[in-house]
Amino acid sequence: MSYIPAIEFKGSLLTLMILHVLEDDGEIIAEQLIEKVSKVPDFFQQAPVVIDLKAVQNTENDIVADLIKLLREQGLVPVAVRSGNPQQNDIAIINNLGILKETQSARLQQETVNETNEEIANSTAKIIKQPVRSGQQIVAPDGDLVILSTVSHGAEILAHQNIHVYGILRGRALAGFNGNVNARIFCQNFNAELVSIAGQYQVNEDLPDNLQGKPAQIYLENNVLKIEPL
Repeated sequence: MSYIPAIEFKGSLLTLMILHVLEDDGEIIAEQLIEKVSKVPDFFQQAPVVIDLKAVQNTENDIVADLIKLLREQGLVPVAVRSGNPQQNDIAIINNLGILKETQSARLQQETVNETNEEIANSTAKIIKQPVRSGQQIVAPDGDLVILSTVSHGAEILAHQNIHVYGILRGRALAGFNGNVNARIFCQNFNAELVSIAGQYQVNEDLPDNLQGKPAQIYLENNVLKIEPL
């Protein structure tokens, strides 16, 4: 009787949201996290999160258990911690989270960026002619995404590389969603709910008022999201 495999493990480079914990005050963390999630709840719902503890691994105040509970209460899915101390890692394991080592994470991130840069010349654009309506999600996994019409409120567009919107951008636009820090967003009428480049994002309430309804470009500079006139 021949053996037919039912499962298979493969290595993969996946994009995960990383929560960098910079403060050990649980009340401040809870206040800021709840505020961020409340602005764009759909963006965070069921999103897998890695908790980075590098900045708080030497503190005596352990916040890991409370933070895991808080994330779950807000609809996020904590999946692992990284750069934690032994006590923090033990708490993560008790709460069914994995452990990522900093060296491995940094290597995987660099591999993702290298692969992105190598693929730019060989990728093709995905062109969408019709409006992207509320509730729709359009993904260009290999290259640029070009929207010739409008992106409605509640719609989401994602691209491996750049995003171009020739109508009104009212929904969420995420370029370089797999770690491509060189990606950009270009739009002729800027009125987005959320924009993101390689995981760095801003929501509507934080976006510059002087660019609303005007041509704009969004890009990363020194890991800071920049929004400028086009």
